[in-house]
Amino acid sequence: MPRLRSDFWVSAYLRRLNDLAIPAVLRRRGSAEAGAIFVKVDRLDGTADLYAPAPQSLMADAEDLGERRFIPRLTAVMPLDVEERLTRELRFDSDLWIVEIDDREGRHFLDLAAE
Repeated sequence: MPRLRSDFWVSAYLRRLNDLAIPAVLRRRGSAEAGAIFVKVDRLDGTADLYAPAPQSLMADAEDLGERRFIPRLTAVMPLDVEERLTRELRFDSDLWIVEIDDREGRHFLDLAAE
């Protein structure tokens, strides 16, 4: 199954969060077709999490290849640590997307890859 374009996926994801009354914004627009998507969750208590695209090697089977799955890259760290990591990622890949969520409960509704 082909993977959904990044711009469509992000648009649907932001709409879903909005429908659930979870504040989220698109901080950076990347490549419309295939840009990597990173999600920052600010827990509003001085900590944040960062979710990154899961490597292909973590996809369970061929059916998963069309899905977007994520892995926790940083958890319960200072927001500045997340920003530093995003800066490094941007130096490596300038076509990436950044979605930021503000949620005290840390909700993100991402499909996480099994490690």
